[in-house]
Amino acid sequence: MEKSITLTIGKRKNIALIAHDGKKDEMIKWCQKHKHILQNHNLCGTGTTSRLITDYTELQVKGYNSGPLGGDQQIGAKIVEGRIDFVIFFSDPLAAQPHDPDVKALLRIAQVYDIPIANNIATADFLITSPLMDMEYEHEVMNFSENIRNRVEKLLK
Repeated sequence: MEKSITLTIGKRKNIALIAHDGKKDEMIKWCQKHKHILQNHNLCGTGTTSRLITDYTELQVKGYNSGPLGGDQQIGAKIVEGRIDFVIFFSDPLAAQPHDPDVKALLRIAQVYDIPIANNIATADFLITSPLMDMEYEHEVMNFSENIRNRVEKLLK
């Protein structure tokens, strides 16, 4: 089997929008600024953030639980399932977060699956205005089935 597999991010991206409490206002303003782009994609987000974006921008955002109630983990699970291919997460580096381990797990899984992730306005602006937003994008990730098979074989020896 191959050590890596090719995944395709479609022209219509599945974008997760997440913001810590101290960054929710920035997220709403950013979504308003880029509404003309975001409306062409499938949007989801954690609890309060998704509700605020919908209320203030009229963008349709599927809501999951709030971050501290498992929303970050729900988004991470959707990444693993191949149902989210882009994350905008305005995190607050100056405030302690009670669910920090969940946040770190989400960031880690985004790295493992090689999906674009922005954690501040500048990076989000660069990503959302990239020419790649209007086309399919193929990228290589580890063949997880092969990796598991190899690990099992080593354990059984």
